[in-house]
Amino acid sequence: MTASDHEVLRAGAVAPPAAADPAAAPADTADDARRLALFAYLQAPEHRTYLAIMRLFTSTLLADLSAGEVTAALAAAEREGRVAPGESDVDTVIDRLRQLVRWGNLVVGRRETIAASIAEFQHGSVRYQVSKLAVRVQRDIDALLRVPEGAREVSRELLPAIDRGLAGIGEALSAALTARRRDPESKAARQARERLAEQVTTVFLQHAELAATVRDFYAYLGQVVTRHQLAPEEISGFRNLLVEYIQMVVADVLRHTETIAASLAGLAQVRGDLLALLGPADQLGTDVERARGRTAADWQELTDWFVDSPGRPSQVAALREATARAIGSLLASVKRATSAGGVLPGRRGSLLKLAAWFDAADQEQAQRLHSAAFGLHSSRHLLPAPDYDTDNDEVPWRDGPVQDVVVSVRSRGDRGARGRTSKVLDDPMTEETLLAQAREQDQRRGAAVGELAAAGARLPQTRLSADALGVLCELLTLAMAGRERDDDTGTALDPVHRLRVTVRPEPGELTTVRSAGGTLTLRDTALEVSGDGAIPGADR
Repeated sequence: MTASDHEVLRAGAVAPPAAADPAAAPADTADDARRLALFAYLQAPEHRTYLAIMRLFTSTLLADLSAGEVTAALAAAEREGRVAPGESDVDTVIDRLRQLVRWGNLVVGRRETIAASIAEFQHGSVRYQVSKLAVRVQRDIDALLRVPEGAREVSRELLPAIDRGLAGIGEALSAALTARRRDPESKAARQARERLAEQVTTVFLQHAELAATVRDFYAYLGQVVTRHQLAPEEISGFRNLLVEYIQMVVADVLRHTETIAASLAGLAQVRGDLLALLGPADQLGTDVERARGRTAADWQELTDWFVDSPGRPSQVAALREATARAIGSLLASVKRATSAGGVLPGRRGSLLKLAAWFDAADQEQAQRLHSAAFGLHSSRHLLPAPDYDTDNDEVPWRDGPVQDVVVSVRSRGDRGARGRTSKVLDDPMTEETLLAQAREQDQRRGAAVGELAAAGARLPQTRLSADALGVLCELLTLAMAGRERDDDTGTALDPVHRLRVTVRPEPGELTTVRSAGGTLTLRDTALEVSGDGAIPGADR
């Protein structure tokens, strides 16, 4: 991969900042609340009934059921013990269906029906269908309930497939462009566009599966290597997992990253033609959830997974860092287990044996075990007697306050202090010094931003201070990094003050900024500084 390829990918790595729209915030919040309400039935006391109803609606395509049909299905589930008794009553079912409608999981429809009574007409004419988002929620719930808690295998075999797929996209794109130049409406041009769409969809599906397996595997790894105590057989298993499997995964990723990044750099130069050939789904309308790979944001996300960008490391870099942290955690566990003051000999085996005895004991045996193991000789209290005289004999010991047991007691059985003396947590002098330094830095930055805002259009004729030039260079770097191409306009906004810097290509334009530390010259570039530099809401 050449240096120019890296520049092409880095130029599109940072999207231009979106304009703030305060009026859109309440609408987004309301839409988020409406969507989150789709999960409400999972925490309801009758969640087993709601799950059975939602599985009934999502088990077939275009499900259109009445309350009577749902009642008949729940009656079978009630006989099998999958729902609570009485949940198949028709009035109860109607209440559950109406509640799902209020949450947004179901929508109401009607159908002509022949009924012998008003009640039968009401139960049969009102039909229910499942909403699109509710289908996705239920699908994710069922998938979550089926997932085992162990490690998930990383789909390493998808890496060469993605590599070949990106090369195939380049070939299919060239063929489609050639066919479009000859005759855009010909059968050959249509078939070329279909082959291109097939390649793009396949690559993005493969990458989504690869990214999901990597996230799941490292999530499992993170929850086990950070445990303070590991048995010797667990340490041996994790050692094989880290040293052999993870190294193999990282090696495969690094081996294919360079060629994948080169292919992405080539496609980034013709991304406009690629998206134009894929085109919008006219037959579905404009407000439609499209397949992955049909927007520039999808391609940028794929690029960010493999290629680093300024201020934003790629997922490949995060993969290497996570592997190094996992190996370090394993080495720390091995050191604790093998050192003289570590967990061996420890209390882990004894506590596990005691827990097994408690699990197999009845009420009377558990009380005797507790007295013998902890030496408190009481069936009701785990804590020592309080300083004041009180009668707390009505609270069983299992429901009383919990006493925290420090690590040294769990692992060594004693409370002796070890290690160096900890530092003083409360240091008011250092705290005041740090606060004063922070206030001074804020004042200096505010003064520098105010100086830039005052200069405004007179920036070339103004001599800036060193602090003002530093703020200008910082915003100028962000504005240039936010451009897709060299001939685009870039903009950057100060995160605290109302100050915006805009960079626009102007052939023949020479912009000069003078300061106490030197002169900054921008060729073929126009520089604009706008805003008053004030903090929003400071006047209030």
